[in-house]
Formats: sequence, C-alpha cells, structure tokens
Amino acid sequence: MVRKTNVVEQQNVRGGEGTVEFHHILKEEELYGHGKLYAKVVLKPHSSIGMHQHVGNTEPYFVLKGTGVFVDNDGSRTEVHPGDVCVIEPGQSHSMENNTDEDFEMMALIYNEAAK
Repeated sequence: MVRKTNVVEQQNVRGGEGTVEFHHILKEEELYGHGKLYAKVVLKPHSSIGMHQHVGNTEPYFVLKGTGVFVDNDGSRTEVHPGDVCVIEPGQSHSMENNTDEDFEMMALIYNEAAK
C-alpha cells in the first residue's frame, strides 16, 4: 500500500507558541502497541513545542532542515542543525524552539519503554 501522509496543523503544542505541522507517517494503531507517533514535524517560524515529560516512552528527534533550539531535561539549551539527533530518555522532559524566520523540520518517533 502507498498513501500520502496525514498533515495536521496544531496551535500552541504542549503550551508552546505558534503553529506546528505534524505529517503523520503511520497511524498509532500501525505502530502495533510499540509506540504512539511517527511523523515529520514542522515548526513554523517563531514557534515551539512546550516543555513536556515522557512517562513510559521516549521520543528521539532527527533534525532534517533549519536551525532549532533543543531544551533538555536539565534546562540546558542547545542549538541543533540538520543531522543532529536529540535523545529524550523515559521520564525526562524536553521542548523544541524555532526562533528563526524559516521552517524547522525534524522526524519524531514516540515509542514505548521496554517492559521490565
């Protein structure tokens, strides 16, 4: 099967600012209980995803385009560029900011922590 991505635009994601587009690659049920989200995420200029915690899952980001600021669990701020990977461990919090006049694009995968 071949299909187009499902694009959903959201405002103020997780208490952040502005507009974020989610280009859903797989539906949650297509992750077969292993995860919650697999999508290209586009932060429009001067937009952000607010600080939020991952409990029982993790969400690595892979930067595709633009310059962003990754805010890590400890509050540290790191400028990120294409090819960078942002790692969020289960239980940690994070946010992402686009403070530029261009779109910022990344791949995001929310997958479940392994059962112990």
